[in-house]
Amino acid sequence: MRQAWIITKRELYAYFATPMAFVFIAIFVAMTGAFTFYIGRFFDRNQASLETFFSFHPWLYLLLVPAVAMRLWAEERKSGTIEQLLTLPITTFEAVLGKFLAAWLFCGIALLLTFPMWLTVNVLGAPDNAVVFVSYIGSFLMAGAFLAIGMCMSALTRNQIIAFIAGSVVCFLFTMSGLDLVLNFFRLWAPDAVVTTIASFSFLTRFEALSRGIIDIRDLIYFLSLISFWLFATVIAVETKKAA
Repeated sequence: MRQAWIITKRELYAYFATPMAFVFIAIFVAMTGAFTFYIGRFFDRNQASLETFFSFHPWLYLLLVPAVAMRLWAEERKSGTIEQLLTLPITTFEAVLGKFLAAWLFCGIALLLTFPMWLTVNVLGAPDNAVVFVSYIGSFLMAGAFLAIGMCMSALTRNQIIAFIAGSVVCFLFTMSGLDLVLNFFRLWAPDAVVTTIASFSFLTRFEALSRGIIDIRDLIYFLSLISFWLFATVIAVETKKAA
Protein backbone atom coordinates (compact mmCIF):
# COMPACT_ATOMS: atom_id res chain seq x y z
CA MET A 1 0.00 0.00 0.00
CA ARG A 2 2.95 2.33 0.57
CA GLN A 3 3.91 2.18 -3.10
CA ALA A 4 0.30 2.57 -4.18
CA TRP A 5 -0.04 5.64 -1.97
CA ILE A 6 3.03 7.21 -3.63
CA ILE A 7 1.33 6.75 -7.02
CA THR A 8 -1.90 8.15 -5.57
CA LYS A 9 -0.21 11.35 -4.41
CA ARG A 10 1.60 11.70 -7.74
CA GLU A 11 -1.60 11.33 -9.74
CA LEU A 12 -3.67 13.55 -7.45
CA TYR A 13 -1.09 16.30 -7.74
CA ALA A 14 -1.17 15.91 -11.53
CA TYR A 15 -4.92 16.55 -11.53
CA PHE A 16 -4.58 19.92 -9.80
CA ALA A 17 -1.49 20.90 -11.77
CA THR A 18 -3.77 21.83 -14.66
CA PRO A 19 -6.91 24.01 -14.82
CA MET A 20 -8.95 21.02 -16.03
CA ALA A 21 -9.45 19.80 -12.46
CA PHE A 22 -11.01 23.08 -11.39
CA VAL A 23 -13.12 23.18 -14.55
CA PHE A 24 -14.43 19.67 -13.86
CA ILE A 25 -15.25 20.47 -10.25
CA ALA A 26 -16.96 23.73 -11.21
CA ILE A 27 -19.06 21.96 -13.87
CA PHE A 28 -20.02 19.16 -11.47
CA VAL A 29 -21.06 21.51 -8.66
CA ALA A 30 -22.91 23.83 -11.05
CA MET A 31 -24.77 20.98 -12.75
CA THR A 32 -25.83 19.37 -9.47
CA GLY A 33 -27.23 22.70 -8.33
CA ALA A 34 -28.95 23.44 -11.64
CA PHE A 35 -30.49 19.98 -11.88
CA THR A 36 -31.72 20.11 -8.29
CA PHE A 37 -33.18 23.60 -8.22
CA TYR A 38 -34.43 24.01 -11.79
CA ILE A 39 -35.04 20.62 -13.37
CA GLY A 40 -35.88 18.95 -10.05
CA ARG A 41 -37.94 21.97 -8.94
CA PHE A 42 -36.56 21.79 -5.43
CA PHE A 43 -38.56 24.69 -3.99
CA ASP A 44 -41.82 23.58 -5.57
CA ARG A 45 -41.59 20.25 -3.77
CA ASN A 46 -41.70 22.06 -0.41
CA GLN A 47 -39.74 19.25 1.26
CA ALA A 48 -36.60 19.42 3.36
CA SER A 49 -34.97 16.58 1.46
CA LEU A 50 -32.06 16.02 -0.91
CA GLU A 51 -33.77 13.14 -2.70
CA THR A 52 -33.95 15.15 -5.92
CA PHE A 53 -30.30 16.16 -5.57
CA PHE A 54 -29.10 12.57 -5.37
CA SER A 55 -31.48 11.26 -8.04
CA PHE A 56 -29.43 13.06 -10.72
CA HIS A 57 -26.05 11.70 -9.61
CA PRO A 58 -26.07 8.51 -11.75
CA TRP A 59 -26.71 10.55 -14.88
CA LEU A 60 -24.07 13.16 -14.03
CA TYR A 61 -21.54 10.43 -13.32
CA LEU A 62 -22.41 8.81 -16.63
CA LEU A 63 -21.25 11.97 -18.36
CA LEU A 64 -18.43 13.22 -16.17
CA VAL A 65 -16.70 10.24 -14.50
CA PRO A 66 -15.64 8.55 -17.79
CA ALA A 67 -14.07 11.90 -18.68
CA VAL A 68 -11.93 11.65 -15.54
CA ALA A 69 -11.06 8.00 -16.17
CA MET A 70 -10.23 8.26 -19.87
CA ARG A 71 -6.77 9.78 -19.28
CA LEU A 72 -5.59 7.39 -16.57
CA TRP A 73 -3.89 4.87 -18.86
CA ALA A 74 -4.60 6.10 -22.40
CA GLU A 75 -2.51 9.22 -21.81
CA GLU A 76 0.34 7.16 -20.32
CA ARG A 77 0.37 4.90 -23.39
CA LYS A 78 0.12 7.76 -25.87
CA SER A 79 2.94 9.76 -24.27
CA GLY A 80 5.09 6.67 -23.76
CA THR A 81 5.45 7.20 -20.01
CA ILE A 82 3.73 3.89 -19.23
CA GLU A 83 7.03 2.07 -19.85
CA GLN A 84 8.78 4.35 -17.36
CA LEU A 85 6.01 3.84 -14.81
CA LEU A 86 6.05 0.06 -15.08
CA THR A 87 9.84 -0.11 -14.77
CA LEU A 88 9.65 1.40 -11.30
CA PRO A 89 9.94 -1.02 -8.34
CA ILE A 90 6.18 -1.42 -8.07
CA THR A 91 3.73 -4.08 -9.16
CA THR A 92 1.09 -3.51 -11.81
CA PHE A 93 -1.58 -3.85 -9.14
CA GLU A 94 0.02 -1.09 -7.07
CA ALA A 95 0.11 1.19 -10.10
CA VAL A 96 -3.52 0.46 -10.95
CA LEU A 97 -4.65 0.89 -7.35
CA GLY A 98 -2.71 4.12 -6.95
CA LYS A 99 -4.19 5.65 -10.08
CA PHE A 100 -7.68 4.53 -9.11
CA LEU A 101 -7.46 5.93 -5.57
CA ALA A 102 -6.23 9.28 -6.89
CA ALA A 103 -9.11 9.56 -9.35
CA TRP A 104 -11.60 8.36 -6.71
CA LEU A 105 -10.33 10.93 -4.22
CA PHE A 106 -10.62 13.59 -6.91
CA CYS A 107 -14.27 12.61 -7.49
CA GLY A 108 -14.75 12.60 -3.72
CA ILE A 109 -13.45 16.17 -3.49
CA ALA A 110 -15.92 17.24 -6.18
CA LEU A 111 -18.72 15.49 -4.28
CA LEU A 112 -17.61 17.04 -0.99
CA LEU A 113 -17.83 20.52 -2.49
CA THR A 114 -21.59 20.04 -2.91
CA PHE A 115 -21.76 20.21 0.91
CA PRO A 116 -23.48 23.66 0.79
CA MET A 117 -26.53 21.82 -0.57
CA TRP A 118 -26.71 19.91 2.71
CA LEU A 119 -26.35 23.16 4.67
CA THR A 120 -29.04 24.81 2.57
CA VAL A 121 -31.61 22.10 3.17
CA ASN A 122 -30.90 22.27 6.92
CA VAL A 123 -31.46 26.02 6.91
CA LEU A 124 -34.75 25.62 5.05
CA GLY A 125 -36.08 22.73 7.12
CA ALA A 126 -35.27 19.68 9.22
CA PRO A 127 -34.08 16.89 6.91
CA ASP A 128 -33.10 13.42 8.07
CA ASN A 129 -29.35 13.98 8.12
CA ALA A 130 -28.63 10.28 8.58
CA VAL A 131 -30.34 9.64 5.23
CA VAL A 132 -28.31 12.41 3.60
CA PHE A 133 -25.06 10.99 5.01
CA VAL A 134 -25.82 7.48 3.75
CA SER A 135 -26.75 8.96 0.36
CA TYR A 136 -23.36 10.66 0.15
CA ILE A 137 -21.62 7.37 0.96
CA GLY A 138 -23.70 5.60 -1.70
CA SER A 139 -22.92 8.29 -4.25
CA PHE A 140 -19.21 8.01 -3.52
CA LEU A 141 -19.29 4.23 -3.93
CA MET A 142 -21.22 4.56 -7.19
CA ALA A 143 -18.66 7.06 -8.49
CA GLY A 144 -15.98 4.48 -7.70
CA ALA A 145 -17.81 1.85 -9.74
CA PHE A 146 -18.17 4.22 -12.71
CA LEU A 147 -14.49 5.11 -12.37
CA ALA A 148 -13.26 1.50 -12.22
CA ILE A 149 -15.12 0.72 -15.45
CA GLY A 150 -13.79 3.81 -17.19
CA MET A 151 -10.27 3.04 -16.01
CA CYS A 152 -10.41 -0.43 -17.52
CA MET A 153 -11.56 1.00 -20.85
CA SER A 154 -8.67 3.49 -20.68
CA ALA A 155 -6.20 0.63 -20.26
CA LEU A 156 -7.41 -0.95 -23.49
CA THR A 157 -6.62 1.96 -25.80
CA ARG A 158 -4.21 4.85 -26.24
CA ASN A 159 -6.99 7.10 -27.59
CA GLN A 160 -8.71 9.07 -24.83
CA ILE A 161 -11.84 9.72 -26.90
CA ILE A 162 -12.31 6.02 -27.55
CA ALA A 163 -11.72 5.34 -23.84
CA PHE A 164 -14.36 7.91 -22.94
CA ILE A 165 -16.93 6.51 -25.36
CA ALA A 166 -16.29 2.90 -24.35
CA GLY A 167 -16.45 3.75 -20.66
CA SER A 168 -19.66 5.71 -21.10
CA VAL A 169 -21.30 2.89 -23.06
CA VAL A 170 -20.46 0.21 -20.48
CA CYS A 171 -21.56 2.46 -17.62
CA PHE A 172 -24.74 3.27 -19.54
CA LEU A 173 -25.55 -0.44 -19.81
CA PHE A 174 -25.06 -0.93 -16.07
CA THR A 175 -27.22 2.12 -15.38
CA MET A 176 -30.07 1.31 -17.77
CA SER A 177 -30.37 -2.36 -16.81
CA GLY A 178 -32.68 -1.48 -13.92
CA LEU A 179 -35.19 0.61 -15.88
CA ASP A 180 -38.61 -0.80 -16.71
CA LEU A 181 -37.99 0.05 -20.37
CA VAL A 182 -35.21 -2.54 -20.43
CA LEU A 183 -36.73 -5.03 -18.00
CA ASN A 184 -40.05 -5.16 -19.87
CA PHE A 185 -38.18 -6.37 -22.94
CA PHE A 186 -36.75 -9.30 -21.00
CA ARG A 187 -40.04 -10.00 -19.22
CA LEU A 188 -41.56 -10.92 -22.57
CA TRP A 189 -39.45 -14.06 -22.90
CA ALA A 190 -37.07 -14.49 -19.95
CA PRO A 191 -37.83 -16.16 -16.59
CA ASP A 192 -38.36 -13.91 -13.58
CA ALA A 193 -35.02 -15.03 -12.12
CA VAL A 194 -33.19 -13.68 -15.18
CA VAL A 195 -35.08 -10.38 -15.04
CA THR A 196 -34.30 -10.01 -11.34
CA THR A 197 -30.63 -10.73 -11.97
CA ILE A 198 -30.43 -8.12 -14.72
CA ALA A 199 -32.13 -5.55 -12.50
CA SER A 200 -29.71 -6.32 -9.66
CA PHE A 201 -26.77 -5.18 -11.80
CA SER A 202 -28.20 -1.69 -12.23
CA PHE A 203 -26.56 1.27 -10.56
CA LEU A 204 -30.01 2.83 -10.24
CA THR A 205 -31.44 -0.17 -8.38
CA ARG A 206 -28.55 -0.33 -5.94
CA PHE A 207 -28.23 3.40 -5.39
CA GLU A 208 -31.95 3.95 -4.92
CA ALA A 209 -31.98 2.09 -1.60
CA LEU A 210 -28.90 3.90 -0.32
CA SER A 211 -30.34 7.27 -1.33
CA ARG A 212 -33.32 6.51 0.92
CA GLY A 213 -30.98 5.88 3.83
CA ILE A 214 -31.34 2.10 3.73
CA ILE A 215 -27.99 0.40 4.33
CA ASP A 216 -28.20 -3.03 2.77
CA ILE A 217 -24.98 -5.00 2.98
CA ARG A 218 -25.79 -6.49 -0.43
CA ASP A 219 -25.64 -3.03 -2.03
CA LEU A 220 -22.30 -2.29 -0.40
CA ILE A 221 -20.93 -5.66 -1.50
CA TYR A 222 -22.22 -5.01 -5.03
CA PHE A 223 -20.34 -1.73 -5.44
CA LEU A 224 -17.16 -2.99 -3.78
CA SER A 225 -17.24 -6.21 -5.82
CA LEU A 226 -17.79 -4.28 -9.03
CA ILE A 227 -14.85 -2.00 -8.24
CA SER A 228 -12.65 -5.01 -7.42
CA PHE A 229 -13.63 -6.84 -10.60
CA TRP A 230 -12.88 -3.93 -12.93
CA LEU A 231 -9.61 -3.14 -11.15
CA PHE A 232 -8.59 -6.77 -11.65
CA ALA A 233 -9.59 -6.49 -15.32
CA THR A 234 -7.48 -3.34 -15.59
CA VAL A 235 -4.47 -5.17 -14.16
CA ILE A 236 -4.94 -7.93 -16.74
CA ALA A 237 -5.26 -5.36 -19.55
CA VAL A 238 -2.10 -3.51 -18.48
CA GLU A 239 -0.13 -6.75 -18.06
CA THR A 240 -1.25 -7.90 -21.51
CA LYS A 241 -0.19 -4.64 -23.12
CA LYS A 242 3.12 -4.77 -21.28
CA ALA A 243 3.79 -8.32 -22.46
CA ALA A 244 3.00 -7.31 -26.03
